[in-house]
Amino acid sequence: RVLSNADRVVCGARAMASEEAGATFTAEEVAEHNKEGDLWVVIDRHVYDLSKFLVLHPGGIPPLVDPAVAGKDATDLFYGLHRASTLDEKKYAKLRIGKLASTSHSEAKASRAVAPRRADELPYAEALGSWRKHSPYYKETHHKFRSALREFMDREIKPFCRGWDDRGDLPTKEIDKLLGEAGVFACLVAGEEGAAELFREHGVVLPGGVKAEEFDYFHGLILSEEIRRGIDGCYGVGDGLIGGMSIGLPPLLKFGTPEMIRRCVLPCIRGERRICLAISEPYAGSDVAQIRCMATPTPEGGWIVSGVKKWITGGMMAEYFTTLARTEKHGPVMLLLERDEGGALTTSPIKTSYSPAAGTSFVSIHNAKVPPENLIGKAGMGFHQTMANFNFERWAMICSGNRHSRMVLEECMKWALQRKVFGKSLIQQPVIRYKLAEMAAAVETLHSMLEDLTFQMCNMTPAEINKHLAGPIALLKYKQTRVATVVSDNACQIFGGRAITSSGMGYVIEKFQRSFKFQAILGGSEEIMADFAIRQAMRSAKDMPARL
Repeated sequence: RVLSNADRVVCGARAMASEEAGATFTAEEVAEHNKEGDLWVVIDRHVYDLSKFLVLHPGGIPPLVDPAVAGKDATDLFYGLHRASTLDEKKYAKLRIGKLASTSHSEAKASRAVAPRRADELPYAEALGSWRKHSPYYKETHHKFRSALREFMDREIKPFCRGWDDRGDLPTKEIDKLLGEAGVFACLVAGEEGAAELFREHGVVLPGGVKAEEFDYFHGLILSEEIRRGIDGCYGVGDGLIGGMSIGLPPLLKFGTPEMIRRCVLPCIRGERRICLAISEPYAGSDVAQIRCMATPTPEGGWIVSGVKKWITGGMMAEYFTTLARTEKHGPVMLLLERDEGGALTTSPIKTSYSPAAGTSFVSIHNAKVPPENLIGKAGMGFHQTMANFNFERWAMICSGNRHSRMVLEECMKWALQRKVFGKSLIQQPVIRYKLAEMAAAVETLHSMLEDLTFQMCNMTPAEINKHLAGPIALLKYKQTRVATVVSDNACQIFGGRAITSSGMGYVIEKFQRSFKFQAILGGSEEIMADFAIRQAMRSAKDMPARL
């Protein structure tokens, strides 16, 4: 029967009272509420009153009045269609009115076992804690750093990422301030020379109370991993939050003057200003030497810059642009350009296959006046400064990229355990176990080489890293994007139609298969990386008397 308004009020009051009292209901009592307008269901032994929710259900009324659902335990059917996190959302949690009464010892035991397992208990969901129970690389400061970062991301960023990603929202000043106050932006340059003194002088604090003197490349690896995990699979949001900052800011610490650092770096790490890296052009991607953006010296010692830059991550919201330009006589120069009201530097959005939230832009520069103090490093050294920055950029991309692949592997593990087809769960199908094994083996072996490479970096100077590790970093970047290709292919087959649906159970997979190729192009394409790695290796081997 359809309830009257008065009946609805009574039912609503009864439900609220039951929830507050922690009420329990027998299966027989739940079964009585099996009609449109008076409908209860059981999920994980929790009783939900869906009487008023029927007309609001995104999937329509029929699935809820199905005889297998209305007044019944719909746990298996629910998890075949919805993510577990759905029940944690306030608008759905308030529908919960009590629990199903246990009628036997086995049912009571089952009711205590429905709590979701932690991610580190799921095989291969975490690099440290799944099977790596011990590690020579991580100290207490690393664990505190990870915990603080994860808590911040889970509280302030992760709950909103899907909305930002779907709408293409750029980071707001409020979000920038939060990232600044949490020390996230400061982490992007914490390992640079002079950072510790700068942070002490200006009261900059890093997550987990880590001191800049302690900050090493394993902290950087953790930073990349936790940012990628904390954006909930929304790659575009991550690039919008820190992508441009992470590659545009370090050159100022590496090569900038103390005045430039005080004037530009401090506002950026506080979240008051934004910076990006402007290298790529329509004429030059991986072949950086072919850039056409021109800088002409002025009698006053400054520069006049004209040209265009393309695919500039974070350019839409940046005030500063770390820009590479060529000159007629001085060689390549790296300059700090500033957005002004005169219109000499303008940006327009570029639509790409991931979210506009990344702020990807086309930058037009026409007769922009750059003062002498905005020269970064030395004239003629712009190309070498760019290459020095590339190695660390590529390493960070490996860290975040493989963490994203691991997140997809985790989603596939959960889905294979949860999804039932042909009368049994997916995980019972040998072909699915093979695909999971292929993904896990690829992700884990890549992570092991990444940790080894990171350890080498911790024991080398920047100059030694650029000399000895440029090739291995390029090789690992190539391998990371090849691994991501396998992970994407297998995940799509495991999730089926949900992998190409932008909402619901497979949204992480859909976003991944639409964006993982970015890392195969940005920072140096796969083919360029592979070729560069072998050419670097052969430099030291060319004089070796190697014969079969």
